[in-house]
Amino acid sequence: MIKSMTGFGRAEILDAEKKITIEIKSVNHRYLDFNIKMPKKFSLFESSIRTVLKDYMQRGKVDVFITYEDYTQSRLSLKYNEELAAQYVACYQKMQEAFQLKNDLTVTALGRCPEVLTMEEQVPDENELWTALEAVLRQAGAAFAESRNKEGEALKKDLIEKLDHMKANVKRVEDRAPGIIDAYKERLKQKTKELLDNAQIDESRIAAEVVLFADKICTDEETVRLNSHIDTMKNALLQGTGIGRKLDFIAQEMNREANTILSKANDLETSDIAIELKTEIEKVREQIQNVE
Repeated sequence: MIKSMTGFGRAEILDAEKKITIEIKSVNHRYLDFNIKMPKKFSLFESSIRTVLKDYMQRGKVDVFITYEDYTQSRLSLKYNEELAAQYVACYQKMQEAFQLKNDLTVTALGRCPEVLTMEEQVPDENELWTALEAVLRQAGAAFAESRNKEGEALKKDLIEKLDHMKANVKRVEDRAPGIIDAYKERLKQKTKELLDNAQIDESRIAAEVVLFADKICTDEETVRLNSHIDTMKNALLQGTGIGRKLDFIAQEMNREANTILSKANDLETSDIAIELKTEIEKVREQIQNVE
């Protein structure tokens, strides 16, 4: 099954304490290129996130968006800095003794001193957080891969139709070749008759000229190779995954053969067919850019 490099996947996990949402989207790219946007608390998982995502894709420019919402305040805790409080008390006592002032320090007042009481967010358990994140990541990855598979099937169908049409045009070139030679032979005979004023024609010379002409315009090798490339591409589409680079190389070879057919064409109809072949090959190459 072939896969498109364009895809989208989304998944979400929601419970009483949190919500994690992940969206994945991609476009064409020569290699696998990740762009991950996520909360700071997930930064330590970046390497693991990339490893998981590679299970669902091989190529493409992939944007990953991860959002996290915490619905509980249970992670907040009050921290008492006893050592700092003792320093405050000692300082107040020194001030009392130095200036003969009344020490009216109370617990409430001491608690209001900077940094004596602070609110801290408890760091969630890493294993628990990763387990939740990996679960939603794999759900989004599976949805993403499925969207690529569906588009890949549509690509395969379209490419095979184009290849079948190309095959028919190659057959037209092959069928046209004998007629071109016969027409050239008749034109040569007619021209020779006119030049020799209907004198006897040397058939061996005519035959030799026809052979030279046939060799010059012969496209048998090109049509054989072009048919082979078409068959190879169809087989790859029907059998393989991760074949985008291979298909692109085959398309380049197909274009080379079509160019040679066009350069050898000594016939308007054959030239038109070769131009049509080149147009079809270019359309195939454009579609192949979407194949993973």
